[in-house]
Amino acid sequence: MLLKLNLQFFAGEKTEKATPKKKQDSRKKGQVTKSQDLNTAVSLLVLFGFLSVFGASIGRNIYQMFQHSVEYYMLMSVTEANLKTIVFEIMEQCAWILGPFMGAAVLAGVLANYAQVGWLVTGEPIKPKLEKLDPIKGFKRIFSMRAIVELLKSILKIGFVGTAAFIILWNNKEDVLKLALKPIEDTLPLVGTLTVQMGLVAAAALLVLGVLDYLYQKFDFEKSIRMSKQDIKDEHKNIEGDPLIKSRIRQTQREMAMRRMMQEVPDADVVITNPTHYAIALKYDDSKLDAPYVVAKGTDFIAQKIKLIAGENDVALIENRPLARALHDQTEIGDTVPEEFFKAIAEIFAYVYRIKNKV
Repeated sequence: MLLKLNLQFFAGEKTEKATPKKKQDSRKKGQVTKSQDLNTAVSLLVLFGFLSVFGASIGRNIYQMFQHSVEYYMLMSVTEANLKTIVFEIMEQCAWILGPFMGAAVLAGVLANYAQVGWLVTGEPIKPKLEKLDPIKGFKRIFSMRAIVELLKSILKIGFVGTAAFIILWNNKEDVLKLALKPIEDTLPLVGTLTVQMGLVAAAALLVLGVLDYLYQKFDFEKSIRMSKQDIKDEHKNIEGDPLIKSRIRQTQREMAMRRMMQEVPDADVVITNPTHYAIALKYDDSKLDAPYVVAKGTDFIAQKIKLIAGENDVALIENRPLARALHDQTEIGDTVPEEFFKAIAEIFAYVYRIKNKV
């Protein structure tokens, strides 16, 4: 009894890798390997890379927009009629200036997500689940290994960003200390340059962390969808079907095929027998085929049943041991007789027709 319980316990352990079907089912539910930190890092890297190339141009455009606003809109008498026009013009200018900048970051995030997951559209993750309201499970999630990993990741991200900022500021400490002595128009380019440099270094560090996080997420996901040996057996049964049910289906199919075959025997022209072990029922219909064809065949019990039905319906029984054996081995139901047997079959049909004509 104890041995049986131990075997059941080990059979229920999740020790086996997930099957392709299990992975596909999980994917349909939105359960895939994905690191959100990697998406964020790629977006930030592209965003600050875009700024490093086009930052000066964006700055000039923003300066010109404010200059135009001060010179043009300030001289206008703002009324309810033209306020809407002013707001929409400013919003349009902002969209033209910042649109490519934000679009590049969004596109980078989408491509990073696609590289990890591929094309996947599902509403499963946003469906409400009552189990999420379970306080016991919620408590377990708070103190789970995943929660600890997320805490470590947050600490590392803060550390990476802080280190990147410190390195850039330390390497440019002389220029930073002189900012208070410079006019505003000279400080803005330096502040922008330092900001972009800090962003690039921090994004590169976060990218490394994102790659490590993706590897961990993959390991954790593969572990979460592991299967027991019993799970694999059950899945195989669901795919292939229960062997007992499949056996019954095959048996039913054989019985149906047997009934259909026996229904054809009364219409046969002749049954060639062994005489005890083989029986082959042949029919000739020139409107269907150019040669006689097999409508029923069988051995032993089935052969005796074919002979019985043939006798009850006045179908001629012809004994020819080698021909019966050869036809049984070389033909299936519905096949025409092989060409090498045409002569022997023709003689048998001629004999059967003479008997029928005499009667």
